Amino acid sequence: MSIRKFLRDAAKFLTGFSTSFKQRSVEYIEFELKELENVFALMVLGSMVGLPTPPTPVAAKILPHMERELRVMLERSDGICLGEIASIFDI
Repeated sequence: MSIRKFLRDAAKFLTGFSTSFKQRSVEYIEFELKELENVFALMVLGSMVGLPTPPTPVAAKILPHMERELRVMLERSDGICLGEIASIFDI
């Protein structure tokens, strides 16, 4: 009886461990995707922050595909408030 209970508990533990591992993996991949999109946006629209930009024809071809990135960048720039700046400097 105790061996069956042990095996059942071990199976539940491994199932929970597997589920947790899969969920964390997806979260890490989503975070990496967001960061890669930000890097891509900075590469193409770097002139907004003073970085060198790609040639104009290349940027013009890519621009229609960057609607989402532009919205995210504008939301972030509009959303910066004094409280967020103060939290960066631990005030």
